[in-house]
Amino acid sequence: MADYTIEAQARTVIGKQVRQLRNQGLVPAVVYGSLIDPVHIQIPYRPLEVTLMRAGGTHLIDIEVGGQTHTVLTRDVQRHVIRGSILHVDFLAVDVTQVITAEVFIQFTGESPAVSTNQGMLMTGTSSLSIETLPTHIPDHISIDLSSLENLGDAIHVRDLNLGEGVTILNDPEELIARIVQPSAARAAEAEEGEEGAASAVPTIGDEEDED
Repeated sequence: MADYTIEAQARTVIGKQVRQLRNQGLVPAVVYGSLIDPVHIQIPYRPLEVTLMRAGGTHLIDIEVGGQTHTVLTRDVQRHVIRGSILHVDFLAVDVTQVITAEVFIQFTGESPAVSTNQGMLMTGTSSLSIETLPTHIPDHISIDLSSLENLGDAIHVRDLNLGEGVTILNDPEELIARIVQPSAARAAEAEEGEEGAASAVPTIGDEEDED
């Protein structure tokens, strides 16, 4: 049994007509997977919003529709670009006995002695890791303890992590998680990232996009 349950209704409305559903407080969604044909559903907005907030993309959800139960993970949530309201959700139906891939966010814990004594600054790399494991073994987050970073140059890479039996990290082993650097080096790195972001950012404002 999954951690959360949502009651849904079968949906026949598709295309531009889904705006009518949203006006009625319903969110169009789809359940898909390698072993099932896509199931188009509609879910009351508030119960869906609460469940997505609690389950994130790592907790299993049981979707009950038409007398059937689909155990799923949230794969994509489309939101209005201005209001942030939920427009459409993609759910991936999973087999709890089969290994899948998932993206899990990193959460830092502890404090680096080098940072607390003002010897250096913390520079972080990737903010999430791609892992392969059973759907029931996906963690809420991956904790990284910074207390081992005692001196300038100390670093944590993907290769240094062990998430336990049954969990495989798919990222490059050499990918950086965190490093202690001189303050000037950290500022230079931040400035470089800021310049790249400004060059590539193209502001856009859109309206609702209709989904199947």
